[in-house]
Amino acid sequence: MKLNRKLRMGMVGGGRGAFIGAVHRMAANLDGQIELVAGCFSSDPKKSRLSGQDFYLDLARVYASYEDMAAAEAALPADQRIDFVSIVTRNNTHFAVAKTFLEAGIHVICDKPLCLTVKEARALKKVVEKTGQVFALTHNYTGYPMVKEARDWITSGKLGKILKIVVEYPQGYAVTAFEEKGDGAISNWRMDPSTSGISNCMGDIGTHAHNLAHYITGLEIEEICAELSTFIPGRPLDDDGNCLIRFEGGAKGILFASQISNGDENNLNIRVYGTKGGLEWHQENPNELTFKCADAPPVVHRRGNSYLGAAAQGATRTPFAHPEGFIEAFANVYAAAATAIADAVAGRKAPKKGYDFPTIDDGIAGMLFIETVVKSSNKGARWTKFPKV
Repeated sequence: MKLNRKLRMGMVGGGRGAFIGAVHRMAANLDGQIELVAGCFSSDPKKSRLSGQDFYLDLARVYASYEDMAAAEAALPADQRIDFVSIVTRNNTHFAVAKTFLEAGIHVICDKPLCLTVKEARALKKVVEKTGQVFALTHNYTGYPMVKEARDWITSGKLGKILKIVVEYPQGYAVTAFEEKGDGAISNWRMDPSTSGISNCMGDIGTHAHNLAHYITGLEIEEICAELSTFIPGRPLDDDGNCLIRFEGGAKGILFASQISNGDENNLNIRVYGTKGGLEWHQENPNELTFKCADAPPVVHRRGNSYLGAAAQGATRTPFAHPEGFIEAFANVYAAAATAIADAVAGRKAPKKGYDFPTIDDGIAGMLFIETVVKSSNKGARWTKFPKV
């Protein structure tokens, strides 16, 4: 349910030149229910202020540090302070920033991965539970309408008993070394363990593949056998990884993530096979979901049509044949989180079925995935138990 006003949003990170910050702002603004009113957009106070000018904000609410921002916003009257903060900083800062705002009584939407370590992730969950604030994690691929349709197919039994899950996330952008200087160069900070954690490729995009498989199938991982590789000399972390997975209930899986898959752009895709049929979805062609079975030709279902389920239709903004994509999927995560935040602000109880956005538990599962994959690889690709969230 909505309020009789827009939700007031703050942002930490995402200043000038930050790709993901711009994506979050566009997604939050898409449905006209959220307004950016404050932020600390950089650890450099000058850059933060200049970014605030770019966004036409009141410079009194453009802060030099996230600590100052949390304290100042919490001290404002209830009808002025931000309702939530969007955190779009690097991995190593997520815990401290989120904890500060949660303890200041401010709801949080955070970019993934959740934290730098599993220890931080579990500690943050305790903060979320203690403060009672809404916490959403932007695993944005769960926002696609046809991903929601795929989940409904499996929940309804359309595929029968799930036997096999194949999820792939190949990119090719990191096949060459990058430097911070030069026109068009990319600085891959994710290769710095102090900033990104114990994994680059699996931590960055492998977590998306894992989350997508879990969101669609609902199955938990029991064991992983993983091999991580660093193909480009001089890199301290992985740029490619392959996993065999044993899921609960006997399903088997294959997950691979790669940033040296030359020629691939952002080719996240998933295939799920059951006793009655299979499904296939590709992120680069997100408006189509294919159902396959042994005794009939494949059937393509397309976004925006009335034959789809309520979840897919509810996550759709344009009529059939008018494609939707990346920003809209992000916006669906924001819209679901905004509903939860609005309910909390208004003192309304959450619905029994909850809200359809990734939570702190999804973030912990992602951190456990990273840790388990690295542990398995370090042991020579040995089967390794997946801990409980």
